[in-house]
Amino acid sequence: MKKYDLAVFDLDGTILYTLEDLKNSLNYALQTHGYPTRTLDEVRRFVGNGVRKLVQRGAPAGTTPAELAALYDTFHQHYHAHDLDTTRPYDGIPELLDALRAQGMRLAVVSNKVDYAVQALCQRFFPQKFDVAVGDRDGVRNKPAPDMVDAALAAVGISREKAVYIGDSEVDIQTARNAGMDEIIVSWGFRSAEELAAQGAKCVVDSPAALLAALTE
Repeated sequence: MKKYDLAVFDLDGTILYTLEDLKNSLNYALQTHGYPTRTLDEVRRFVGNGVRKLVQRGAPAGTTPAELAALYDTFHQHYHAHDLDTTRPYDGIPELLDALRAQGMRLAVVSNKVDYAVQALCQRFFPQKFDVAVGDRDGVRNKPAPDMVDAALAAVGISREKAVYIGDSEVDIQTARNAGMDEIIVSWGFRSAEELAAQGAKCVVDSPAALLAALTE
């Protein structure tokens, strides 16, 4: 039996494995502009606050604002063409979403990823599974501000008391709290269970099956 009327999911690291495509586009931009490239583990630590922050964190110390803007433009162009190269749903996620929908739960995505990519990725990998998807767009503050979550709640007409937020990082923990919502944090994404516990995560699950149980039992 479902516990909530709405499940609000983070995208990268929660339902989609996107790390390699992000790393490849970042390294393409860095290499194009003559900077050292970054490892997968470094990029894992850089993600969570949107691609502008990813580029800023990946750039060498002392990079000027103008240089960062040029890096971002190169990243943006490359990622727009390559955001589906290796990206894929985590094992068990499509089945989880189907199970939740079968119980009548509404589903949403909120992500600091640019909005065009959020819409394209949801359509590509999860067609007709989400009632609303909100990405980085003008006039809506990025997570951990609650604005994206508020926009999703308003779009489906469900109160925060009947919704739960699901993510994989310290940004998601803070987002849920800023939005005044219950949280469930997954450990298969961009942060380890130990890192999540250190950030104060109250409920950490290690598999989609465990997440389904937390949402419905």
